[in-house]
Amino acid sequence: MERVCTIAVDAMGGDFAPDEIVAGAVHAAQQGDGAIRVILVGQEQAVKASLARFGEVSGVEIRHAPSTVGMAESVSNLRRKMDSSLAVAIKMQKTGEADAAVSAGNTGAAMALSLLLLGRIPGVNRPAIASPMPTKKGVCTLLDVGANSSCEPLNLYQFAVMGSLYHSFVYNVPNPSVGLLSIGEEASKGDELVQKTHSLLAASSLNFVGNVEGRDILSGTSDIVVCDGFTGNVVLKSAESAVQFITGVLKDAIKSSPLSMLGGLLIKRQFNKQKTRLNYEEYGGAPLLGIDGITIICHGRSSARAIQNAIRVAATAARQKLNEHIKNKLSEASVDATS
Repeated sequence: MERVCTIAVDAMGGDFAPDEIVAGAVHAAQQGDGAIRVILVGQEQAVKASLARFGEVSGVEIRHAPSTVGMAESVSNLRRKMDSSLAVAIKMQKTGEADAAVSAGNTGAAMALSLLLLGRIPGVNRPAIASPMPTKKGVCTLLDVGANSSCEPLNLYQFAVMGSLYHSFVYNVPNPSVGLLSIGEEASKGDELVQKTHSLLAASSLNFVGNVEGRDILSGTSDIVVCDGFTGNVVLKSAESAVQFITGVLKDAIKSSPLSMLGGLLIKRQFNKQKTRLNYEEYGGAPLLGIDGITIICHGRSSARAIQNAIRVAATAARQKLNEHIKNKLSEASVDATS
């Protein structure tokens, strides 16, 4: 049997907290067959009332935290919110009470508190948010998607190392391929940051396949796509919007006439299957790679399904000792930060 992993979950974070968060935690514990223990962190009475819907549940506990961090709350307020559900969930890793933390709350606060309470992995200059994206061939990991609006070549190189290890362990892909997001496939294309990063990646032991363009991401040209956080966030939000737009257009077309509705019934199963494949909730949230712990950041609108998958991913990263592998890989690499 797999070793039991304890995941601290911010029960008060997200648009549908605590009910959807609690439901996701219960499902994760049940699906984990005893290998996942969940601690719901939040206002005890509210969490207890939500949990009561499921009757007797094994593998799920409650830890009281009196305050919360609002979705729009300023990061400058966080030092006064160390008793919040988010802060307590993250801090439980530091005290050894949890192996990882999951939150659908304020992304900026989750990043700031993770850095403040856990610190960085030795050798990591900056952490990065890694987001899964469905592709024609499966799934790719895009990073950074918002933690760093401006970067140096060494940062992007480290993102590639961390993303490669994460993708390998979580998606069981040996030696995943790494692409560098640019405006052309040629090594000479892109700005100074991209060109210098290309040189670092080409000289590394990573499975670097060269530059990839925006159109290559969903084609699955590479398992990992590396870029600065500003660019990555734009790509991510554009992809999410495109999926919603296309799904909406197809639904409208199906409803446009009786004949179309009949055709829609014939393809309903396949349509729902592909819709699920494109749903971000199936991929388990976005890890903040580079911190000396495991924090999985979920979409604010996360449903129980999204939380369940995020807990599963957190447990996988903990069991695989992801951070130890990142630490070892970076210590082995000899990279000139001024390249």
